[in-house]
Amino acid sequence: MTDILLYIAAGGAVGLAIGLTGVGGGSLMTPLLILFGFPYNVAIGTDLLYAAVTKAGGVVSHSKQKSIQWRTVAILAAGSGPASILTALFLRQVFSDSSEYETILTRSLGVMLVLTATVILLNGRLRRPTEIVPKTVGGFFDRHTDTIIFLVGLFLGVFVTLSSVGAGAFCAAVLLVLYPRMPALQIVGTDIAHAVPLTLVAGLGHLFWLGNVDFMLLACLLIGSLPAIHIGTNLARKIPSNILQTAIATLLLGMGFKFAIF
Repeated sequence: MTDILLYIAAGGAVGLAIGLTGVGGGSLMTPLLILFGFPYNVAIGTDLLYAAVTKAGGVVSHSKQKSIQWRTVAILAAGSGPASILTALFLRQVFSDSSEYETILTRSLGVMLVLTATVILLNGRLRRPTEIVPKTVGGFFDRHTDTIIFLVGLFLGVFVTLSSVGAGAFCAAVLLVLYPRMPALQIVGTDIAHAVPLTLVAGLGHLFWLGNVDFMLLACLLIGSLPAIHIGTNLARKIPSNILQTAIATLLLGMGFKFAIF
């Protein structure tokens, strides 16, 4: 019973942080579950389905506001969906036990935490100022945007499946760079609309092919986080998020280096 209450409280804490800062749950939840003693594979697999459920409401909200670029979502998903499936199949076919690919998960988690922390710290500086970017660079991005987006989808499909981190802040940062004129609300909506199918496909891969999902843990996390996200969103209007984002990013950076190197 004590463990159940602890997991519900953990879900509440992460949900509150998501609501207050907008920082994705994967980058916070997965390291927290590992700290609680869950194996890397179970922490990652469970968190992927947790992310799919918690982000689903955001897709509905943004869809009603017409703040989703569905074409961009489709291009991202065309790369990330197959890449996620192939990654899960690779782990299943090549390794006979989860302990054999734990190092891959650990290093991938570290790399994605560092990347996520970096983009959070650089928030506000990533949008490409069209008036100062050389025309050759800007022209390259403009001519090959669809290809770059597809390749980003491939990258996310692999590394989100291996780490559960990156579908949120990292993807949003790429969209900021590639679409400097896209309104911030559409950046967020498009990012979330892609994150839900990606985390769902990756989570189902972990569930059916790798057996890496703890349903009791998942239920506890959702019970704690869903109301906490709503509370945090309301509080965010009154509390500046910059300081909290910087603190969380610094923490993620430290954990990222730990997982990636040590």
